[in-house]
Amino acid sequence: MKVLVTGSNGFIGRNLLLKLSEFKDVEVVSFDTRRGVDELPGMLDGVEFVFHLAGINRSQAPEDFERGNRDLTQTLCDAVGAIAASTGRKIPVVFTSSTQAGRDTPYGRTKLDAEQAVQAVSQRHGIPTFVFRLPNVFGKWCRPNYNSAVATFCHNIARDLPIEIHDPAAKLTLVYVDDVLQRFTDILFGADAAPDASGFETVMPTYTTTVGDVARSIQAFRDGRNTLMTERVGTGLERALYATFVSYLPASGFVYSVPRHEDPRGVFVEMLKTPDCGQFSYFTAHPGVTRGGHYHHTKTEKFLVMKGQASFRFRHMHTGETLEFVTNGEKAEIVETVPGWTHDVTNIGDGELIVMLWANEVFDRAKPDTYSSIL
Repeated sequence: MKVLVTGSNGFIGRNLLLKLSEFKDVEVVSFDTRRGVDELPGMLDGVEFVFHLAGINRSQAPEDFERGNRDLTQTLCDAVGAIAASTGRKIPVVFTSSTQAGRDTPYGRTKLDAEQAVQAVSQRHGIPTFVFRLPNVFGKWCRPNYNSAVATFCHNIARDLPIEIHDPAAKLTLVYVDDVLQRFTDILFGADAAPDASGFETVMPTYTTTVGDVARSIQAFRDGRNTLMTERVGTGLERALYATFVSYLPASGFVYSVPRHEDPRGVFVEMLKTPDCGQFSYFTAHPGVTRGGHYHHTKTEKFLVMKGQASFRFRHMHTGETLEFVTNGEKAEIVETVPGWTHDVTNIGDGELIVMLWANEVFDRAKPDTYSSIL
């Protein structure tokens, strides 16, 4: 399938090109600012689908909006319509408009004109068209200090630069670029139109938040690299914001250090802490070294030997029953510590022992729930 993407060097365009490259049967033709408008009709030769993303959203000259929004879209629609009239080939068009379309600004007026051109060619020739009035789109590769508060916050906070917020309570409606692309590719491969009550296509999920909340989330992502405390970044808006923040890290930020504690037994390193699901660490032990020798009332732990050979010993604090389990780095075995059983781990191998550790709660020095009892 041959696909034309206009605005291919823009934020959504770059992401879309990468997404389309993942499909072996899709060939992409790109139209960007390096090409003249007069080249556009000829680029439709053999094209089976159009993503029309090109447009002007900032300029001091009103004629730039007219040329980049209204006139460019009209040229594309005229060309698509001419193909339909002469050959019967109806090339579907996805058009990215804006929730600002129709506002009494050069941008709003020309985006509305562009929408009407797309709708007119659809009505005249029966061409499938999908017009998206997108709110604020965010994600990797969006230009900071331009139109996107999210991009600016991510860029600046990742570099410890100040951000400026005039009204923290100001509402923001956001869609994540990956969700936009998912809807685009669904349509490309045959999904039906799903217009809202106003006749425009939508992207789901759409997030409603505030400028202040977005800034606080991004600052927490940055701070977590020092505190080791991760936010709940596995789903929804926090997942998308976190991925976006990480994408703005400078090369020097790809690597950061965490605390490393060393004593004659080996090293202990905390990697990650969570708000309510404990923390992850690892430790080492030299040959013959024993670690532990304590019990917990409530705290539980999971140990996974990554390298070496270990003996895990347990003694019940009430009955005195004892247990021993031997495991090594060649096995994918979890050793679970159980409340009310004192426990330790000994390196019984000839080399270094490396053990990954998860505890169900973040260590609290004021309430460690850890009581010495040597086996």
